[in-house]
Amino acid sequence: MGAGKTTLIKVLCENLGVTEPVTSPTFSIVNEYRGPANTIYHFDFYRLKNQTEALDMGYEEYFYSGAYCFIEWPEKIPGLLPDRYVSVRIHVTGPNSRQIIIQKI
Repeated sequence: MGAGKTTLIKVLCENLGVTEPVTSPTFSIVNEYRGPANTIYHFDFYRLKNQTEALDMGYEEYFYSGAYCFIEWPEKIPGLLPDRYVSVRIHVTGPNSRQIIIQKI
């Protein structure tokens, strides 16, 4: 919590041309944004109790749509992540500093 996940996704969306406000989908679970050449789905799975809730929302339609999918709290759905993805880990190292680890899986 408070590491900067949503802030990072805001910057990524801005760089993809999204002009609408980018906010955390904590209560809606998924927000959809439109860039000039793409659709972006922003997930926040923090409130999920189990992976079944992601299945019920039809996560496959989003993940395999060809759109960008940015996921906060992916550890809540480990068995549902695609075989290949980019993992971004943010570690708080101080009040105003973060360590970001990017890994292709």
